[in-house]
Amino acid sequence: MSDADRPTDDGGDEFEPIEVFPEAGETDLRPGADDCYKCSTCDTECPVAEVDDEFPGPKFQGPEQWRLKRQDDRDVDESVMKCSNCMRCDSACPSGVPLSQMHNTARAEYVEENVSKLSREYWRNRMLANYRRLAPLGAAFPRTANFVTGLSATQWLGEKLLGIAGERDFPEFATETFREWWTARGGAHVENPDKRIAYFHGCYSNYNTPEVATALVRVYEHFGYEIMVPEQDCSGTPMFANGMLADARRAAETNVRELAAAIEDGADIVASCSSCSMSLRQEYPELFDLEDTETVAANTWDAVEYLRVHEDLEAELEGTAVGDEFDDFAYHAPCHARNQGLDGQTVELLDHIDGVEAHDVGDSCSGISGTYGWKEENYETSMAIGEEMFDHMDEADAEAGLTECPTCSMQMEHGTGYEITHTLEVLAAALVEGGSSENAPEARAE
Repeated sequence: MSDADRPTDDGGDEFEPIEVFPEAGETDLRPGADDCYKCSTCDTECPVAEVDDEFPGPKFQGPEQWRLKRQDDRDVDESVMKCSNCMRCDSACPSGVPLSQMHNTARAEYVEENVSKLSREYWRNRMLANYRRLAPLGAAFPRTANFVTGLSATQWLGEKLLGIAGERDFPEFATETFREWWTARGGAHVENPDKRIAYFHGCYSNYNTPEVATALVRVYEHFGYEIMVPEQDCSGTPMFANGMLADARRAAETNVRELAAAIEDGADIVASCSSCSMSLRQEYPELFDLEDTETVAANTWDAVEYLRVHEDLEAELEGTAVGDEFDDFAYHAPCHARNQGLDGQTVELLDHIDGVEAHDVGDSCSGISGTYGWKEENYETSMAIGEEMFDHMDEADAEAGLTECPTCSMQMEHGTGYEITHTLEVLAAALVEGGSSENAPEARAE
């Protein structure tokens, strides 16, 4: 499938990525910087600038800083590390300036030149950015890991030793990962070379919320899709946000290779996390010159979006019900979903299901922005950004939350105490009558 088949925002011309890391030569973002006419629209949309008067905003972090650096050989300003990588500035800019691309490259340069590899900040950020490397350790002994990380002493040590916000509760590891469940069930239960998708499940749905991944499997098999689960690494989103572009490139090499092979086998790429689909679609082509990167980007879809385009999902949902399993939801559209033009789809879809409704809580940012809100120095800013969302959730006629972003779900639960669900879980409950034993991985002994 090509981008021509994909629904787009109302906002005009299609985004044209700029190659910033050619094999030879100097990074050149002049075309994008020169398109900026300093309207400051991006600054008004920045959630960090709204609550932090000392943060100069995306206009400075992007085109203005690039111009200064080119003219005066200036160092990258340290405030670039306060950018949360929500990427709202990209969709806000009326001139198509590649702001997040500029921020990502500036962060990488700042980390490389100014952050000591022996510092607490560097190793804290590296651990947060490389969750994919640490998660298998916790998943190997999930009950022990959950007990240890749940101790107040562990949270205290995390803050004192590493600078991880002690107010945060560490996410629990599932007793069976999605990939373990997938292997145990024998892989795909549908063979259909004419309808085939490759599932990019990401880290969190594998290690922490496999119920989201199994819901995707049930929904897609309901529509007759053959599902492939290729080898994969982290999407790279937390690495971009922490200036770890070398790590992100290594992950991208694996993902592009494996996903391109799946496309060769007739599959489209589907992701259940809005940040993962955003990374494959936009950040890979912007930042990496890998062979097949453009092909992977052009064939990557959000999981719900794909069914809306390729199936009559609304008609299929009409008159369905979820019984007592779910009630009304306070729905938050993640920033990375909004940037892909997907912010309205969940509310529209759930309107077709009897007995459940999604109440949109507005376009504010949740504030956690992946690893951003996990850092001690950003915690208060993160919560200040999320305050509007918390208030709207409290005002909504619902006592549970709904979103497609795993870290947004952490922030929603942290700020309200609500249980948070993924849209795919609701679709699975509505479409797969009566559920099944495949609804969630079974518990296993360590």
